[in-house]
Amino acid sequence: MTATRSVLATQATDFPRWFQDVIAKAELADNGPVRGTMVIRPYGYGIWERLQAALDERIKAAGAANAYFPLLIPESYLRREAEHVKGFSPELAVVTHAGGKQLEEPAVVRPTSETVIGEYMAKWIQSYRDLPLLLNQWANAVRWELRPRLFLRTTEFLWQEGHTAHATAEDARAFATRILYDVYRDVMVNVLAIPVLPGRKTRRERFAGAVNTMTLEAMTGDGKALQMGTAHELGQNFARAFDIGFLSSDGQRELAWTTSWGSTTRMVGGMIMVHGDDAGLRVPPVVAPTQVVVLAVRDETLEAARRIADELMAAGLRVEVDDRTDQPFGRRAVNWELKGVPVRVELGPRDLDSNVATVARRLRGSGKETVGLPDLTSTVVAAMDADQALLLDEAAARQTARTTAVSTVDEALEAAATGWASLPYDVVGEDGEDRLATAGITVRCLQRPDGTLPTEDSESGLTAIVARSY
Repeated sequence: MTATRSVLATQATDFPRWFQDVIAKAELADNGPVRGTMVIRPYGYGIWERLQAALDERIKAAGAANAYFPLLIPESYLRREAEHVKGFSPELAVVTHAGGKQLEEPAVVRPTSETVIGEYMAKWIQSYRDLPLLLNQWANAVRWELRPRLFLRTTEFLWQEGHTAHATAEDARAFATRILYDVYRDVMVNVLAIPVLPGRKTRRERFAGAVNTMTLEAMTGDGKALQMGTAHELGQNFARAFDIGFLSSDGQRELAWTTSWGSTTRMVGGMIMVHGDDAGLRVPPVVAPTQVVVLAVRDETLEAARRIADELMAAGLRVEVDDRTDQPFGRRAVNWELKGVPVRVELGPRDLDSNVATVARRLRGSGKETVGLPDLTSTVVAAMDADQALLLDEAAARQTARTTAVSTVDEALEAAATGWASLPYDVVGEDGEDRLATAGITVRCLQRPDGTLPTEDSESGLTAIVARSY
């Protein structure tokens, strides 16, 4: 542990610095050449690929199909939905010249695609038989961030954005809710091992142009909140602006009801901040690009290390052999610990002579156990399930311990210094939100007392979750 701590800030003394140190030292990403952009390195992209695959599988199971829409959007498209352009205006990147000439109409670099997709939905939808239209795209987006931070808020980021059109408001709401729970929450909990709190955003925190934004909020290691995924009911706002209409079964022309929903590379940042410790990353086994690394201590154990790796791969594990025997063993072990690989299997000459291997589980700190080679594969496979569950349990315990039930805005301000506060939204209201905002605190979401989603902001008896956030 000592060697690792020497290259990382500690969470307790400087959590933001620790976060940046982990990203750099674990070789996840680097700053891009333009301010706020990000170069995702192979190890970081490997994590994103597994997240992407998990999301894509669930999105398709919900009935949406992948498509692709242009990066460049005519500026006039955005201006047709006034509230939407107002919400994104400070973040827009606009192309005014191309091919050595000034463009007749400026093109906006995609901040999100409601407008361009709305234009084509209007073209493709003619009757109720064309509904619901369920689309998703994997793409990049650009929002000019004033205070960029790798994997949290970058000028350019990778994401999926879903867009759907429905015949009724009820169908639109049901589908957006299904995405929130069956896609996003399922991935957060069962893939990333991150407990998330579902809720409704307040009016001031709502997505520009939406009538309802539903969110999933995670608690980071320093007690702050991180928005991990959102689903929006857009009502008929975009349908009206882009004339997304259809002939009903009785021959009447009606406007569609639309939704949009998205999750980004911020999920990788959330994984780092929720599970990491002072020794670096702790990657949940389900999403780990490398679940097991087999370290050959010396040249004479290389052949055995490769044979063990083959046996582990045959059991369905993702395995890498570290054969860099020309480098100090301790340095290599610390490097894999920093990268958060769930299990290290260390094989030295004495281990080989005794027909055993040394197993180090990342979640168990520096503790190691000696395992007989005949039992090695079953031991490592069992560790995957156990450690996935343990990460979720640890994060859930922290969220519970650092969420304080309060009854006043003053108490919420105090509690949000170290964690989350929950209190009646009737006590907060819009005036209370203004007061919290002056201290850098927001209402992260609203819930009913039983934890379910409200259908209206105006419902009485709602609980507000209040926190500082990233």
